[in-house]
Amino acid sequence: MTDKLKIVFSFLLFVAGIVGFYLLSDQALVLRILAILAGLGFAGIVFWKTALGQKTFGFINESIVEAKRVVWPTRKETIQMTITVFILVAVMAVFLALVDISFSYMINWLLGRG
Repeated sequence: MTDKLKIVFSFLLFVAGIVGFYLLSDQALVLRILAILAGLGFAGIVFWKTALGQKTFGFINESIVEAKRVVWPTRKETIQMTITVFILVAVMAVFLALVDISFSYMINWLLGRG
């Protein structure tokens, strides 16, 4: 039950940050953004103290660790693959255009228009 209350309180803190943004409409934009960030920060701290928060932050940490294991392509590989994709798209566009023109010609021929 306390976890549910913490989650609701966390949500209310986030909403309070958003409300603060609008209540401070006559203040500098920096203060308004700080109100949202403070609400989000405090909401995150309270949410982190719940079981669901622990699972969520654990999942985020595992995702970051997994992303670090990924072998990213080099610049040269990226350029080569991009060029390959562009060439394939151009070839498919020409092929589909020819098929479309052929079908159009056949339909017109069958209907006696051409």
